[in-house]
Order: sequence, then structure tokens, then C-alpha cells
Amino acid sequence: MSRWGRGGAGRGGVWAMRASLIVRSKDEAPRLALTLASLARQSQAAEVVVVNDGSTDDTEAVIAHAAQTATIVGVHHISPLGRSAAANAGASRASGDILIFLDGDTLAGPDFVARHLAAHGAGPAIVARGETFHLRQTRLFKDPQTGSPMPGEEARVEAMSAAEMRRLIVTREEIARDFPAIDRRAQPGIYPGAGPRRLYELEMDALRRQPDCPALWAAASGSNQSVSRRAFLAGGGFNPSLSINEHRELALRLCRSGLRMAPADGARSYHMTHRKGWRDPLEDTAWESVFYGEHPLPEVALLSVMWASLSDPCPYPAAARIPSIEALAATARRYYGIAGCDAIRRAHVEATGGRLPSA
Repeated sequence: MSRWGRGGAGRGGVWAMRASLIVRSKDEAPRLALTLASLARQSQAAEVVVVNDGSTDDTEAVIAHAAQTATIVGVHHISPLGRSAAANAGASRASGDILIFLDGDTLAGPDFVARHLAAHGAGPAIVARGETFHLRQTRLFKDPQTGSPMPGEEARVEAMSAAEMRRLIVTREEIARDFPAIDRRAQPGIYPGAGPRRLYELEMDALRRQPDCPALWAAASGSNQSVSRRAFLAGGGFNPSLSINEHRELALRLCRSGLRMAPADGARSYHMTHRKGWRDPLEDTAWESVFYGEHPLPEVALLSVMWASLSDPCPYPAAARIPSIEALAATARRYYGIAGCDAIRRAHVEATGGRLPSA
């Protein structure tokens, strides 16, 4: 048996499950190196499968270096296949009972694996979502460990004092020796800003307080989420036609097959933010036709209304806003029988005495 594969004992010696971490990465070698350093310091060992999705930087070398001291399976794509296909490729190479998905620019807290396994041990047949935090201070850096600047940020980084630089960088030594210092600098939500924080809070509130909510799949996370390998493969994995909201579409499919969403409390991840590559699902809306085509449900059509309700200013009138996942489920029940995303949103806004915001 491999070094990682003995499974945790846990309280009472009941853990027999093994975990595989699936890490997707493309052209983020410096951040990936820190991600892998955090996975090497887990309190519960796990197999690590890293999918290099067509990177043109030093990603392959980073994976090879980490594999010298840890159990790592490297999957290398010559050309990018996209988030969903990359995750599916990693899952196909994994051997653990539980698959935990993580992005290559995201640190895992020391008990990340243990907390995911505990969630699955407490409740079988679940999709577990952990606590997603971010590190705002890394946004200026191409390499958060050395403080080398992102293109276009050279002057701003050059003007930093040595003391300020020390406060902002994230190092392997800090990950190994003082992870609580990283946690103290983190903030809730995958991205900075009030909107992402509100979304995080309403998602985690629903997971903790509304376990039977029929729209709980909307609380799924693209990184820091786990499911049994058997259920993932039986469900067909991520939809390769989606590169945004693929995690919610999978969660909806799995919930309709009998699984349920649950929080992985204490499984904390830390997105090392950067000022490129973020795609706003309210602006990049190609995902919606694919998602709704697979699941023609009012809840899917009204997702964008819920997200927009968290923004300031909000484009919808107060009566049309959807402030929670529980409210999403309740609102959607009124519009079964209406077909099409635009038609459902129009019916909702008009029923509340308003008008759809202009495109």
C-alpha cells in the first residue's frame, strides 16, 4: 500500500476512506508551487493528482520538483482542454475513495483533507463544499513568494518598502511553520469585494441551516469541493462544454441522482488572487444556454438574478431581488411551466412590478 493510502484513523478509528486531491493548473507555476507546498503539510495524507492543462510556463518542472518529496501523479496536456476536461482527466487517474477538487492557485489549510474526509464520514452520499477564502495581497505578484510583479505592476511593487513586501508575500517557510499567519490575512469569499463575500456567506448559511433546500446545489464551489469517486464517475464527471459553473451543473446532476450538499466545516482554502483570468458569469453568459439546456429549470434561469441581487448597485428592483438560496428555491416554484431563461426572468420581474434591466 502507498504511503498516502492507509486512510486516517480519525476519532474511534473509523476512517477507512482515502482521498485524492485533483489540482487543475494552467500557466500559474509560482502559485502552483505554493499550492503543492500546502498539500505536502496536510495533517491527513492524500494522493495528489496535478493536471497541467497545456501550460507554457514552468508548470511541468514545478510538478516534477514536488514529486521528489511527495506522492504526486502528474497529468500533462500538450494543448489546453479546459477546466472541466482537465478535472475529468485528473479524476480518471485518481485512486482515492473521495475526490477533492482544488485549483492550482489556491492554498489548502493544514486540516483541509481531514475535514473533507470527516464530512464524508459523518454523512454518506454527499457533495461536500469547504470554506473558500482569498488572499487579496497576492494580486500584484506574478510570484507571491518572491514578490516579483505582474506585468504592468512593476512601479507599484518597486515602490513598496521591505516591511510592506514582507507582509504581502507568501512563502513556503510560512506555509510550513506559521500557517495561522496566512489565515489571519485571509478574507471570506474566493475574490475580494463585498459581492463575493456576500455570496460566500449566503452559500455557507444555506449549507449549514437549510440542508433540505432543493436548490442547495447552487452553493457548490469550483474549488474546495469533494465527492466520492464512484458517484463522480457514475454521474459522468464535469460537463466538458462548460468552463464556468461546471461545478454547479455537476452538483445539480448529483443531487438529482440522490446525493445531497453538505458543508465541510473547517476545510479552508485560500485563493491567491491575481488581476487576470477572472470571468464574471453575469457578463460571460455562454454557460447559461448549456446549463439550462441540460436542466431547463427556473432555478437555473434565476441564478443570475440572485447573483445580481448581491451587487451594489443592483440592476433589479427591490421586490424582484433574490437574497438567498432558500429564496431562489421558493421563487422558482412560481415559474414552472414557463420555458426559456429570458422568459422566466421577465415573468419574475413583471410579477413584482418591475422591468428587466437593459443588457
